[in-house]
Amino acid sequence: MAYILNIDTAINNASVCLAEDDRLINIAINENQKDHAAWLQPAIKNLVEPAGIKLKDLDAIAVSIGPGSYTGLRIGLSTAKGLCYALNIPLIAIGTLDMMAVAAENKDADLVCPMIDARRMEVFTAVYKKNMEKIIAPCAMILDQNSFSDLLLNNTVLFFGNCSDKFKQFINHPHAFFSDIQISSSLLIKISNKRFHISGFDSLAYTEPAYIKNFYAVIK
Repeated sequence: MAYILNIDTAINNASVCLAEDDRLINIAINENQKDHAAWLQPAIKNLVEPAGIKLKDLDAIAVSIGPGSYTGLRIGLSTAKGLCYALNIPLIAIGTLDMMAVAAENKDADLVCPMIDARRMEVFTAVYKKNMEKIIAPCAMILDQNSFSDLLLNNTVLFFGNCSDKFKQFINHPHAFFSDIQISSSLLIKISNKRFHISGFDSLAYTEPAYIKNFYAVIK
């Protein structure tokens, strides 16, 4: 038996959930993206204590590491690292697109394509088979009418995520489907539980957010 805290602050809604092995115990969600930093640590405390579990009882922390919001990724990973260091427990870092793909693995499509908004007509995306094998590795892509045309020739593809509507305006293909799938940290549970039981842990010192695109700060 393992208690794993799962954190996702990569996209619009931040969430944190507590799981016992692959069973969800409790979850908290914050819909205000600008408030993720102030919300996260109190949410963890308010999530764990009602379950009768203390932080010292946790066996691991799992966190989605991107791509996604630059600020959100830093908030989630720094919180996860801090807890792991203080509690002397392992870190499990999981790609955000991998997490999202879990939500669609039982959908009726040959391939699944999660999308995360990267501003304007650009998205962070990847394409997976039903067994989670990657057909296209996580990348940044500018969408146009020819995007994914080769895959759509012989496969049905399910597109979803917080910006899949960007692509919907370009494409009118009988093999392209769209879904409003809800994304939360509960999707980390299946992956984090599997990783925990095979000791698939990540370095506290060297794990960094998977930005994909370089981060540029503007100096006023």
